[in-house]
Amino acid sequence: MMLKILGELALVGAIASVFIVAAQGRAAERAAEEASGRDYMRSLDEMTSKALNRKTIASWNYESNITDYNEQIQTQVFLEVAEEQKEYWKETMTYLWREFEDEDLKRMFKKYSQLGTAALPEDLNQRLIQAVNNMQATYAKATICDYKDRSKCDLHVEPDVTNIFAESQDAEELKYTWVEWHKAAGAPSRGNFTEYVQMNNEAAKLNGYDTAAEWWLSEYEQEDSEEQFVALWRQLRPLYRQIHAYVRRHLRLQYGDSVVPARGPIPAHLLGNIWAQTWGGVEKFTRPYPDKPDVDVTAALISQNYTALKMFKTAEEFFTSLNLSGMPDLFWERSIIEKPTDGRDMVCHASAWDFFDSEDFRIKQCTTITKNFFLTTHHEMGHIQYYLQYKDQPVIYRAGANPGFHEAVGDVMSLSVSTPKHLRVMGLLEDGPDDLESNINQLYKMGLDKIVFLPFAYALDLFRYGVFRGATPPPHYTCHWWQLRAALQGVQPADTRSEQDFDPAAKYHVAADVEYMRYYISYIIQFQFHRSLCQLAGEYSPGDASNLLSNCDIYKSTAAGNALGKMLQLGSSKPWPDAMEMLTGQRKMDASGVLEYFQPLHDWLKAENERTGEYIGWEPSTVQFCTEEQLSLMEGSEFKKTLDKLNA
Repeated sequence: MMLKILGELALVGAIASVFIVAAQGRAAERAAEEASGRDYMRSLDEMTSKALNRKTIASWNYESNITDYNEQIQTQVFLEVAEEQKEYWKETMTYLWREFEDEDLKRMFKKYSQLGTAALPEDLNQRLIQAVNNMQATYAKATICDYKDRSKCDLHVEPDVTNIFAESQDAEELKYTWVEWHKAAGAPSRGNFTEYVQMNNEAAKLNGYDTAAEWWLSEYEQEDSEEQFVALWRQLRPLYRQIHAYVRRHLRLQYGDSVVPARGPIPAHLLGNIWAQTWGGVEKFTRPYPDKPDVDVTAALISQNYTALKMFKTAEEFFTSLNLSGMPDLFWERSIIEKPTDGRDMVCHASAWDFFDSEDFRIKQCTTITKNFFLTTHHEMGHIQYYLQYKDQPVIYRAGANPGFHEAVGDVMSLSVSTPKHLRVMGLLEDGPDDLESNINQLYKMGLDKIVFLPFAYALDLFRYGVFRGATPPPHYTCHWWQLRAALQGVQPADTRSEQDFDPAAKYHVAADVEYMRYYISYIIQFQFHRSLCQLAGEYSPGDASNLLSNCDIYKSTAAGNALGKMLQLGSSKPWPDAMEMLTGQRKMDASGVLEYFQPLHDWLKAENERTGEYIGWEPSTVQFCTEEQLSLMEGSEFKKTLDKLNA
């Protein structure tokens, strides 16, 4: 009996030994596979860097000089790189990367497993590239005739249309200009946009997503991203509605009840911006305390002989004062900071460029000497700073922690730069009192930029999500676009719209295929960043009424700069909550920083609107942009569910 037991134990031991040896063998195989994957990732990184450099050079050449030849070269390069990426992707997918133990290596493989639009067959990819190029060219070349001189028909969006909306208070001129710009820049792109949507959805499916909406949302790495976006808006909506009601009253006083409805949406052409995305153009006649001196430095910039170069050098000095990086020599050699005078067509929309070789970084901007461009220059240089900080990361990580982070960084700088405190330090504003009334004026001016932008930014990508998902098909583009804008912004078009129009493409980011939720997110998280940096700089103490968050300037604070730099150096190597936590101690996007910043204004607006009996909110628009048939089809639809969620 004892011998039998010993024999059975020996057999069990032998079997266990076999399993142990097999497990050790598999572990050795996995270790070898992982080591091989690490070597492969290094070579893939080098190849990808070269491919992205080629694409970026081709895009720069086309956008800075729109010619048929440059367009052909860009398309050719894009298609060649796409074919190369397909070959890399096939090899990438031979690795069992999900079984790797190295989390960083798994993250790189996961990112490389997304092939992007290169997944499309070459003919479909070419159609996608062509559709976007056509929309961009339409936008860049769009011109309209002058309202006062109809023989002058060379007005571009920058600076001509922008200046008209900033300066004119003639309702008929504004309405004419609004209609003509949308006709020239938007309507011709309707067919190309529909083609673009089809090709983008095909690419999304090849990358494992139901539609391009889910593909875009995947960049935020959170399953409940859309719920978070709605929750953020609900936090901010009460403040927005107070600003809306206050501005509507003053527009009614300016233009009359027949032009501005007392309880309806605001006509989009009266808000000082061609897209009604920011309302700074109406500040001059709606300012809470008009007798207080205006904080507008454009005249000071001009009188002090600022040039585009001087504005860029000033912005650079702000970053270096924080112990962050100065601009490399190639930046100054190759950037375009003023519109060329050689008559070329180019995309003037300000943009920052990373050429993915860790050396070449540029800005393309048609600078004019205004306060807005002074702030825009700091914003675009913020992108460059991000590029510089993460330039030594693997190329797959050379991106913001999420798309909103990149946009937020430059704006964080602008929050300091735009304060009266900083403008006085720079000699761009005379010394004056920092009293409550002046502070309300300053916060109001900021609110016309930061707060009113939020529902516009949110609407733009809610519209595209609906289009990608089929909830907004082509026959309903115009109707659904203006339904969203009316629901979120409380604005209405300048004139009757029909499905012959296509107003979304009169916005650069739609024409250029740029995801826009990043701006919505950035306008919220920048205040989270700002609050933390201000505390590090010793410029802000919560609850201290004499040390308001809105008057914080982090200029020359190396403590703030060092903390920001550490976060920027991560790029996208970690999920964005890790990056957020590193700087702020928080792991969620939170609108409390925005509300804290604007609390004095919110309190003032509530009191003022109550004093004047202003209606808060808005009734349905009386301007037609949907037919009766479209409205009847909307009942019970997915689009109607979206509207109901927004209005809840």
